[in-house]
Amino acid sequence: MISLFSFPLDSAARDSYYELYLPYDDTPHGYLLEETVDKMPWTNRFTVQHEHPRRVIVHDTSEGKDTSKAVNEAFAEVINDCVDRKLFHLLDGKHSEPFAILGANYPAYLERFAAALFGTMQCGASMVCYTNTPEGMKLWIPRRAAHLYTGANMLDTTVAGGVKAGAAPLETLIREADEEASLPEDLVRRLVRARGVLTCMQTTGPEFKGEKGLVLPDVNYVYDMELPEGVTPKPHDEEVKDYYCMSVPDVQAALLNREFKEGPALVVVDFLMRHNIITPETEPEYVDISMHLHRRLPFRIAPSKGR
Repeated sequence: MISLFSFPLDSAARDSYYELYLPYDDTPHGYLLEETVDKMPWTNRFTVQHEHPRRVIVHDTSEGKDTSKAVNEAFAEVINDCVDRKLFHLLDGKHSEPFAILGANYPAYLERFAAALFGTMQCGASMVCYTNTPEGMKLWIPRRAAHLYTGANMLDTTVAGGVKAGAAPLETLIREADEEASLPEDLVRRLVRARGVLTCMQTTGPEFKGEKGLVLPDVNYVYDMELPEGVTPKPHDEEVKDYYCMSVPDVQAALLNREFKEGPALVVVDFLMRHNIITPETEPEYVDISMHLHRRLPFRIAPSKGR
């Protein structure tokens, strides 16, 4: 499992990690654990600097002719080796879709499963669907399938997905709404409402199946959708076991009992805050929670100005 709010707000925490640097860029783009650095099968496309400030530096073997291609090939070579040799539990011996390194000054990609090993920014889109009833608001909450690597059998947001390289958050959400919840595209486009973005930073905790202590900086675009009478989400792929129409008190109880997967729990907490259910009057740690949901992340989320 992931430890909620587990990465300190104090900037001094960076001293515990190796910082990831891309060519022609003097700002870091990820945090790597010492254990990851020691185990990673680095090639001559990288330099590892063990003295402080500790760094992993990617080289441009194209010498400026095609930096993007050189960087992506460097990552792919190392990750392919990791998958083939099953060096990291997190990779599960599988390849995954390419995810952009947010903030890179040129197109740079990592496989999704490997992003946590390099501690790079990840990007997702999440939607909470709800229905207003005579008994009050009810949320449509799915239970994740038992075979999933993360959060098996746990509760989730109605729809969620990682934003692949080159994709837009809304288009990601529309695709996932059909695949996960059987919600048609025309309905989602008509009723979905963008509600902001969460910027969170967590680490994998002791109950996580893979490596512990991996850094997970995350940008998550959040959406709400009120479903009309008669419309209910239904499982459409193998990732969702079932959907429940849960009252707000039941959702709150499930959050307190840690029945939600950690990332989705943050999205649901944000939903409850925005809908005036969690308020400063009812939650003593309201300000602290808000700060962790909208924290300043240590890495850029867009290319440098002028690039």
